[in-house]
Order: sequence, then structure tokens, then C-alpha cells
Amino acid sequence: MMTFEIGFVIFVVVGMLICLIKEIARPDFIVFCALAVLLLTGILSPADALRGFSNEGMLTVALLFIVAGAVKQTGMLNHIVTRSMGTGKSHRKSLVQMMIPVSTLSAFLNNTPIVVMFTPVIRKWCKERNISPSKFLIPLSYATIFGGTLTLIGTSTNLVIHGFMLENGMGGFSMFQLAIVSLPAGLLGILYMVTIGYKLLPDRKTSEESFEESSREYLSEALVEPNSPLIGKTIEKAGLRNLQGLYLIELIRNGDRTAPVPSFIKLKENDRLIFTGLLSTIVELQNIKGLRVETGTNLKLESLQNGSASLVEAVVSHQSLLIQQTVKESKFRSKYDAGIVAVHRNDERINNKVGDIKLKAGDTLLLLANKDFVNRWSNSRDFYLLSPIEDPEIVDPKKSIIAITTLIVMILLAAFSIIPMFKAAVLAVVTLFVTKTVSFESARKYIQFDVLLLIACAIGVGIALEQTGAATLIANHFVQITKGAGVIGAIIAVYFLTTLFTEIITNNAAAVLMFPISLAISNQLEVDPMAFFVTIAIAASASFATPIGYQANLIVYGPGGYRFSDYLKIGIPLNILYLVVTVVIVYFVWIV
Repeated sequence: MMTFEIGFVIFVVVGMLICLIKEIARPDFIVFCALAVLLLTGILSPADALRGFSNEGMLTVALLFIVAGAVKQTGMLNHIVTRSMGTGKSHRKSLVQMMIPVSTLSAFLNNTPIVVMFTPVIRKWCKERNISPSKFLIPLSYATIFGGTLTLIGTSTNLVIHGFMLENGMGGFSMFQLAIVSLPAGLLGILYMVTIGYKLLPDRKTSEESFEESSREYLSEALVEPNSPLIGKTIEKAGLRNLQGLYLIELIRNGDRTAPVPSFIKLKENDRLIFTGLLSTIVELQNIKGLRVETGTNLKLESLQNGSASLVEAVVSHQSLLIQQTVKESKFRSKYDAGIVAVHRNDERINNKVGDIKLKAGDTLLLLANKDFVNRWSNSRDFYLLSPIEDPEIVDPKKSIIAITTLIVMILLAAFSIIPMFKAAVLAVVTLFVTKTVSFESARKYIQFDVLLLIACAIGVGIALEQTGAATLIANHFVQITKGAGVIGAIIAVYFLTTLFTEIITNNAAAVLMFPISLAISNQLEVDPMAFFVTIAIAASASFATPIGYQANLIVYGPGGYRFSDYLKIGIPLNILYLVVTVVIVYFVWIV
């Protein structure tokens, strides 16, 4: 029966989903606001609203960010994948050789840093062999998804569901329990990608190549003439900061390069100024007295960088504060100390004045910045940096051995149930701190606080669904709708709804919302709830059909030169494959 409380909770949750779909703000902020509404209206007590912040699954995710960061900083992972890919004579063979180790690594480490780390590595490998990286980058993303579903710690979603189960007095997942379903599904997924999937993968230019080839369309150069009235004036006073269609990205003086260009720099004779933007507005520069526009120059991207200036590619993330702001509004240049040369979206460069471009998640930015930019912003929440980080072979052999050994011991302790996963993660982090393998400063950089806030707040919303009876009411409708198809119908419906939520909101939010509903469905059907929890865990991660549903897909979107339709074409059959494998195995293992 629908009560006011149930109606209000459903209203808040639907409002939250609409805001997440429309991307009106960052996901963690939207879910936090939904939790705040439930707390302030008295639907949730302060204790219940805060339960997500002490949830074992959420805290385990936080600890694993540190462990994964320590392993990543060793630099050993790059060598594993590049060596495994081989010569590239057989593309499909190299695809298998890449996907298997990547899947294995992502079974124990966070998917996002793996994709960020390997995207430039694979692009370089492809470039050296004259292979289009678009044949390898979607498979890279999918391989991390296959691997993430193999273990309890493969993805944060598995740990969130595990934490919920513990809160409800259940045993939780064991380390490899999900592999009963995900191992056969993953192997079939790899087989699909090297056969049908490979044929469907486009053969496209990368964002890097597109930026390079079209550089003549957006780069222009001007020279400060002798006796120019501009000499001695700052960039601001000379009127070069707010041009209609052009954006000043670099100043070259006596061979020295300044990028980005501060407003207070005073112009001197023979200064060369490099602009990006709409070349149709070049007349703006020609109208400035004392500035000679250099026509017929063949400006190339590599000519912009040397000495202190370097070109960096960055993909705008889901959690970015830059989303829905223009470049000018975000004060990008002063905030990040970097100039945006061009923006790539949906397989093409945006032909607009850079300052007026409204940024979206998945946009690939070509940045001109100082050499230390990558080190300063490599752990930024606003974008993923895809330019190869100049890593030494191995940072410190001793630290590398400690990091890898700590990870292996942590996995073994949890896998053999010697201590629970949370305690194993605490022990691992303490070991890394005591041995000085990780400093407190670097640990803070590795932890993705926005992800943790999203999980903690979503858990509170899930508790409201459960406590008010809203989950039971929704479960009743599920059971009625799938009555004719029985338990199998209910499993298919739960899988389908979870994967739909994952594609349009986020995987963690999808899992949290579906947990109380699935628990209520299993109680009504009087079946083992584990069947539904495994279904949710797989469905929340098996996000192949869009670039926006899963961070890994978003990261390769621009750099691979992909279009939205590529994900639909390749991902929908893969989604159906995962659905069939999950439903069949879950039914025979936990229902029959």
C-alpha cells in the first residue's frame, strides 16, 4: 500500500535519477542533495543517513585506492602489457594478448587508472606498427570491465554490494564467487571481440592524428613589428586577451616559449604570438596596428613544443567541475596554468573559439602547458591525462617489490578467508605506510573522494527505500509484471533495469538502488537472494553500449576517434551475451 513516506521517497529517487540523466551537476553532489532532502524531512534519522559513511564496502574501496596507487606508481604494469602484445603481425592475436593480461590486472586493481595508463601505451604501440588504435582502445576498455567482475575487489560496485550484504547480516561475497558467472562471460566476451567485434570496430584516426592533420585550420601566427605601438604594453592592454574568435596560446621570444601566456607579460619587438581558434576571424589580428599576421606559415603542433612547453591530451571526466561551463567561465588558463589548443568531440574537432566552447564529459582537450603540468595534475578529478608520463623504468625496485607483494598477500588472506577483506585492506595500507612505499601525501592523491561520497550517499538513499517500504512496493510490481515468467523473468528484469541504470547514471548508484529492491523480490519469491546480488554485480559493471555509462569507456572515446554509434553497434550484442550467460548460470547455481 502506498503511504505518504513511500510516495515521497519514490519522488526524491525519481528526481535524483532525472538530475543524473540530465547531468545538471556532478553525480556525487546530486546524490548528496537527495540524501540531504531525506534527512531534513525526517524520512531518515541522522544515524541512518550517515550509515553509508561507515559502510565496510565503501571503506574497503577507499583503502584499495591506496593499494592500487602504490602498484601503479611502480611502473611495472606498462611493461607487462607492451611485452604481451607481441609484434602485431596478427592483429587479432595481439588483441587477445592485450585483453587477457589487462583483464587479469583489472580483477585486482581499479579499472580507471589501468585504462588511463595503457591508452597512450597502446596508441604508441599501434603508431609504430601503422595500426589504427581504434581497433584496440574499445577492447582495452571492455577488457577492464571483463576483469572487474571476476573478483570481490575488481570494481567498487562489487564491494558496495558486499558491504550492503554484511549490513543485512549476510556473509557477503567471497573473493572469487562472482567468477562463477563472470569468467565464462569474460572468455566469451574476448572471443566475441576478436571475431565479430573486431569486424565491427572502426578503422579511424585518433584525436591525436586529427588535431595534427587539421592544425592549419586553427593555428595562426603573428609578429610584433619593430616600432610597433604594442611594444611595452601588456597582453591585456594590447587587446589580445579578449579577441572575438581567437585565443592566444603561446609567446615565442628569442627562441624561449611561454605557454600559457599570462595577461601581465609586456610585449617586445619581434615577439611571435601563436593563436588558436577560428581562422575566419583572422582579420581581427590584421586590424591591430603594429602586428603582422604571418601568412603562408605551415604551423605544426610539434613546433609549439620544446624546452619548457609540451602538448598534453586530457579527457574531461564524469566528475569534472568543468562540465557545462565554457572554457572562459572555468578560467581554465589561470586555474590549471595551461592553454587549450583545440577540443575534440564525437570524432571531430569543435570549430569554434576555444573560450566559447561549453565542455562535456568525454571531450578530448589538446593542452599546451609547462613540463611539470602532468606531475601536478595526473591525479586530477577534472580530467584524465593521456599523454605518456615520462616514467623511469622502475621507480624504486625495493618499493615495487613491497607494493606487488603487499597486493598478493592481501588477496590471498581474503581469498582463503584468513581475515575479512576489509581487515586485509587495512593491513595492506598499514604495510605500505610503515615501509614508506606510499606517503600520506600521495595516498591522498590516490583516493577518489568524489566516488566515496557518491557511494556513501547512495547507500543512505538505498536505506530510505528499504526502511519506508518503497523497495517492497516496487518489488511487488516487479513480481506481478514477471509472474508468467517466474524466477527467470524476475532475474532478467533485475539485470535489465540494473544495466539500464548503469548506462544512464553510474554503476555504484545503480547497484545501491537495486539492492533493496532485489532483496525484497527474493523474499517474496522465497529464493536465495545471492542469485539477485550476483546478477546486480555483473549487470552494474557490464556496461558496453554507451561511452557515458562507465568511466573506462569514456576515457577511450575521444582518443580512439570513436562515435557514440560505435559503442551501440559493438556493445549491444555484448550486453545481450552477458545477460544470457548471467541468467543461465545464476538460475542453475543459485535457484535450481
